[in-house]
Amino acid sequence: MTQTLKRIGLLTSGGDAPGMNAAIRAVVRACAYHGITAVGIEMGYQGLIDNQMANMGARDVKNIIHRGGTILKSARCMVFYDAAGREKSFKSYKSNFLDALVVIGGDGTFTGALAFESEFGVPLVGFPATIDNDIFGTDYTIGCDTALNTVVEAIDKIRDTATSHNRLFFVEVGA
Repeated sequence: MTQTLKRIGLLTSGGDAPGMNAAIRAVVRACAYHGITAVGIEMGYQGLIDNQMANMGARDVKNIIHRGGTILKSARCMVFYDAAGREKSFKSYKSNFLDALVVIGGDGTFTGALAFESEFGVPLVGFPATIDNDIFGTDYTIGCDTALNTVVEAIDKIRDTATSHNRLFFVEVGA
């Protein structure tokens, strides 16, 4: 039996990554096209716990593709690690009549989503978005390519300066 989706919650969690806003826009516009209400959840899982939600439409996501970060804001939520925090999240999920959840984030986001799904049976879709590119099962994550190109661009500029001064520079890049 298939469930008819009427309201989908959408959140970004953990560290932000370039391209999160484009993913948010794609979800909101796809929902609008299919007659589904997209509900933006601010501050990731903390917003789910605190009931920080608002309906989103096409006008809410206009002119956001070029912006960095995430318009939904993001946070790491220690309370969500605890079963009691997830229980409170589920109550908020149900009180907002959500039928599914779309999560955009990295390893911690997906770990939380998996726990949420296994405990409460919440239908989920995950968008892997992390500059670390450390999500199992995908070759590239949202944000990884932009992060790598930014590093290469910075190193090119540093190399030019090192060459101009006949010096050797060491650059450490870490995640």
